[in-house]
Amino acid sequence: MSSTTPASSGRRWDGAPIRTHRLRSLRLSESSPSRLLCTAQASRCRDCGNRITWHDRTDHRPIAMHPQELPAAAVPLVCRWHIDSGIAHPAGDGSPWCRIPHTVLCPARSASTLLTPQLTALRRRLALHTRRLTDTGTFTPPLAPTEPRNPTECRPARPVVQLLYGRYLAATPLDDIQCVAQTRTRRRCTQPVLDPTTKAGIWKLLPATPARGQLTLPATSMAVYDLSHLPYSEQLRWRTQRCPRHATTPGAPDLALTGWEVLDPLLHHPHIHTRLPDTARRRGNGQQPCHRRTPARQEP
Repeated sequence: MSSTTPASSGRRWDGAPIRTHRLRSLRLSESSPSRLLCTAQASRCRDCGNRITWHDRTDHRPIAMHPQELPAAAVPLVCRWHIDSGIAHPAGDGSPWCRIPHTVLCPARSASTLLTPQLTALRRRLALHTRRLTDTGTFTPPLAPTEPRNPTECRPARPVVQLLYGRYLAATPLDDIQCVAQTRTRRRCTQPVLDPTTKAGIWKLLPATPARGQLTLPATSMAVYDLSHLPYSEQLRWRTQRCPRHATTPGAPDLALTGWEVLDPLLHHPHIHTRLPDTARRRGNGQQPCHRRTPARQEP
């Protein structure tokens, strides 16, 4: 008959000491190239429902990457990417592994001619996963618009905004641009960037001049939400996509990527509108602030 010795309150069953870990909040390093606590923002593709991770590119544009590394030998050279300090670079880093953009593998898009047999098999598995998500009701594929667009309405879903001596394409309508800062409850702030208590921008028809290095387009004018008359601090608040309260809280990190894209008139031509929004035109000459919420948001 053997007797067992009960473990002390400060040790495990095998006698090892029990170490208590204190919960510590994450903080951003001063030398960090990103204000995100996590550079790889996990999300799901809106077209196929598969997992993706968002990274910033060297030109500050976001890119959706496949969440796993792949053997570099199975990926064409033009499709190889690598992540360095949270920034995505369009090239290999010399290692036997690399990353690949999700658009190359997305089963909701047309198959690329660059797909190798390994990538074709991976794309097939992603398509099967999309089917399972659809059958279980977890994912609903986006439906193509069936109703004809009304050419008399002009409410851009992705407006062009001019700030800090540049033009950017927003990811959502002005009213839906959400603050990206993290709250004290470690959740994303729900306040909009467009605040009625601050000075609003002005809708203008400005020439669609290309930037340096871009192709010249036919002379035309486009509707731009101009913020260049606002103070630098206010333009910076829009560029960092923060509400007025979090704009004065530099210690609050970002919990999501900003939705801005540097405007390329040739690449973003479908989002260029030659008419001012209806709310701006109803105000008269279209040079007055336009920040009212409109019930419908349809592109012409």
